[in-house]
Amino acid sequence: MKRIIARLWRIIRGPMQWRVLWLAHSKFMVGVTGVVRDDDGRVLLLRHRMWPPERQWGLPTGYAVKGEEFAQTVVREVREETGLEVKPGALVHLKSGYKLRVEIAYEAQLVGDATPRIDSFEILEAKWFLVDSLPEELQDSHRQLITGSTPE
Repeated sequence: MKRIIARLWRIIRGPMQWRVLWLAHSKFMVGVTGVVRDDDGRVLLLRHRMWPPERQWGLPTGYAVKGEEFAQTVVREVREETGLEVKPGALVHLKSGYKLRVEIAYEAQLVGDATPRIDSFEILEAKWFLVDSLPEELQDSHRQLITGSTPE
């Protein structure tokens, strides 16, 4: 039986193999977070409208769209949420094991003007913070990303 399956696999080579693999495997959303810093070492935090009131502050975050490189998701999300331009840097976090999503975080550096123009649909406020004066209502996992400790 294994030989028959292997022979069939070789016959359907190319796009048909990709379709079979796509149907047979799990589908995930990819959440991407940006740890955006300016030249003074401050970090950009956003107060998210749709997050729980006791933990509304967090890093710029969003989901990758089909065909998008994950580092470019950071660039797009920061631009959409704040109007700021950033350059993606190193991958600082990757976590799988969730039922429907994978989480990724990149460092990012501000490029140009540091004055945010928020998208008030998603974001209530955007501010630059020094690492030693982060708000109490900051997501714990985001605090860990900022300080370089390992998020749970």
